[in-house]
Amino acid sequence: MRCHYCHNASIQTGEDLRDVEAVADLIRSSRLVVSGVIFSGGEATLQKQPLLELARASKEMGLAVGVQTNGVFPGTLRALIDEGLVDRIALDIKARWEHYHNLLKVKPEVVDKVKESLELCKEAFLNGTLPEFEVVTTIFPGKEDDVQYIAREAEGVDFVLQQGVEGSISPLTFEQLKQIADKIGRGVKIRTREDGEVAYENNRIIIADSIVLTDIMQARRNL
Repeated sequence: MRCHYCHNASIQTGEDLRDVEAVADLIRSSRLVVSGVIFSGGEATLQKQPLLELARASKEMGLAVGVQTNGVFPGTLRALIDEGLVDRIALDIKARWEHYHNLLKVKPEVVDKVKESLELCKEAFLNGTLPEFEVVTTIFPGKEDDVQYIAREAEGVDFVLQQGVEGSISPLTFEQLKQIADKIGRGVKIRTREDGEVAYENNRIIIADSIVLTDIMQARRNL
């Protein structure tokens, strides 16, 4: 799955092959100044065994483990969850299900894999075997209507509205993302380049888990 807006698009056609132990050494060299490691990509779950080995190594170092994924490889996610190797999963849902083919040129069975990952992660989160889980959707102008459909799929878990940034296209502003959140009528996290991540619900902006504001300009002064 190759998203045209991927922030790591430049690495999709490159190679930097390394042994698992070499990557573990890089993580080990940073453990005094970090509390966790996030495996992303590209798509980290594409390489099941190396990812499992690196997650085990990170856990042995006392680090929390997170995975950012498109959900196409539910078997890898299941293995991580079953072995207790992951503390946080962020699942990127690109669009409503029926739009995946046109947007990403993927077959229906690929969409079925993403649906399987969603149900797997939701179940693990709700039964306590996955400590943190969020559904993330990256929104570009003209794609706002998809959000209400994705929000239904994300019922019961954290839902992130992420500002899409690509080339010369003007990204949606915080205020525009806030309006989208108001329409779906639930709490969300809004993530933008300008303001980072804030929690939002019913015209209430929450930063630092406790400061409640109604205006993003106030939030910027407090960040």
